Amino acid sequence: MSQFYQKLALWLVFGLILVFMWSYFSRTGQPAQKILYSDFIEGVEKGQIRTVRIQGDKVTGEYDDTGEPFTTYLLVDNELAPLLREHNVRIQVEPPEKNSYLMQFLLSWAPVLLLIGLWVFFMRQMQNGGSKALSFGKSRARLQSDQKTKATFDDVAGVDEAKVELEEIIDFLKDPQRFQMLGGKIPKGVLLMGPPGTGKTLLARAIAGEANVPFFSISGSDFVEMFVGVGASRVRDLFEQGKKHAPCIIFIDEIDAVGRHRGAGLGGGHDEREQTLNQLLVEMDGFDSNDGVILIAATNRPDVLDPALLRPGRFDRQVVVARPDVRGRHGILTVHAKDIPVAPDVDLEVLARGTPGFSGADLSNLVNEAALFAARNHKSHVDMYDLEYAKDKVMMGVERRSMVISDKEKEVTAYHEAGHTLVAKMLPGTDPIHKVTIIPRGMALGVTQQLPTEEMHAYRREYLINNLAIYMGGRASEELIFKDPTTGAGNDIERATDLARKMVCEWGMSERMGPLAFGKQEEQIFLGREIAQHKDYSEVTAIAIDEEVKGLVSGGYETAKSILSSNIHVLHALAQALIEQEELSAEEIHQLVNEAGELNRNGNGTDHRPSIDSEVV
Repeated sequence: MSQFYQKLALWLVFGLILVFMWSYFSRTGQPAQKILYSDFIEGVEKGQIRTVRIQGDKVTGEYDDTGEPFTTYLLVDNELAPLLREHNVRIQVEPPEKNSYLMQFLLSWAPVLLLIGLWVFFMRQMQNGGSKALSFGKSRARLQSDQKTKATFDDVAGVDEAKVELEEIIDFLKDPQRFQMLGGKIPKGVLLMGPPGTGKTLLARAIAGEANVPFFSISGSDFVEMFVGVGASRVRDLFEQGKKHAPCIIFIDEIDAVGRHRGAGLGGGHDEREQTLNQLLVEMDGFDSNDGVILIAATNRPDVLDPALLRPGRFDRQVVVARPDVRGRHGILTVHAKDIPVAPDVDLEVLARGTPGFSGADLSNLVNEAALFAARNHKSHVDMYDLEYAKDKVMMGVERRSMVISDKEKEVTAYHEAGHTLVAKMLPGTDPIHKVTIIPRGMALGVTQQLPTEEMHAYRREYLINNLAIYMGGRASEELIFKDPTTGAGNDIERATDLARKMVCEWGMSERMGPLAFGKQEEQIFLGREIAQHKDYSEVTAIAIDEEVKGLVSGGYETAKSILSSNIHVLHALAQALIEQEELSAEEIHQLVNEAGELNRNGNGTDHRPSIDSEVV
């Protein structure tokens, strides 16, 4: 703020100078003509002058006939006053001006001084903005200051193994003799890798808060500029700063911006990224010693990093920061729940079990959405309903209740979602249904949500086969009831086809094709994404793969259709309940399925098939 007030004061001074100059030059109006003293006496005698203003030895006035101003200077003349009184000239006498010469000097030099001041001001602005040519090669690393809000390991949850690895680094910095007594050397670098949102940057902030050593942070994109050699120069300057503050920690976020495989750039060996990477490799483990400087980097693309960067001696440790399990999610929710007032009915364990696959960033967003929803409803605490609403919003999308849907589309959607629900309910070993709704959410007209009861890291073939049937349950229900399918099953068919192809080509779950992998993914390291699939099999094999994929998906469809046909009364009951209530919970679904099944066994079921008018054309 001090710089802001300095700039404001400077501009105010310039403005006052301009106003003063304008007022001084504008108050005189038309410039006065200098005349001879004898011409002034002659004008008085002829009656052309009626008023004069005498200030010291200066006389000013105007001619009556023309209104032209004039000015002259007095001589020592004792007859002037009687002459003016004789011709009825009004006389105005004022004291002489003080510092007139100084004022004239300032006014004459004011424009020059103003231009010089403006030039100095803009030059200082350019220097403070980093626009000097010599500043391009300087590192943009930011030193963590004590005044900033720091995070600690108490603020990090769900990544216990990573915390242990990093706590050892901090202990080494605090007490290196304890490790060096046995000949141990401090690690050169630690690479944090994992999916986005799992807390890699938060871990780095926690290191800065826990370690009593200087902490520099920089992004991988800060090294690369449009000028050649800037990246390498900034790497050198970064490590020079680290040596001056050793022992210290340097954190590079998104290191894949400069650490990609060499030889993949468009510029060959002269590519700017490769020069930056080469300098980074030299600084980490070259002839120069960087003892006491620990480099910590984070990336979610470790597969594109150069092998030379990952070898021991550079990044000695590679710490995986994975998505949290149910215990980790509970810890993360506990950390974020400290910042908001929580109602007594909130059970974070239930919420943790209901959010499989969520990262730390997802859980943070969930708690924030719940707090915003509670505030919109003018609540003083965040209760379980707010958290459940936020979970559904994050997982399934925002409700679009304002969307106009015809009764016919609503009925088709209800039977579609009821088909998914019933197939999932009847097949053994599937994830239980948590909620089903026909309220439009996101891009979907309806959503059937399943939540696993336990964390799964490897999937059985039977489980995947059952999932294919669940995917096709919506299409099977539409064809069974309306005899005419809709486009609503497009995403289901895409997901089923993708799952079946992976079962055949990647996981070896086809009896006909055997335990083989078909098709190798081609990936451009420079682009960092898959752009093609290498076909390493014959046309005959390709036909066989297509047949196997089709067989798996068709088998899932037939299974779903068989289940729905055998339990048609349950399907009608679920669909009618969805049309009336628009949303069913797990308990309501279980009760409906049991009641409809009992009625069907007793022969008292009522056929709720839609009328001819409800068919989709």
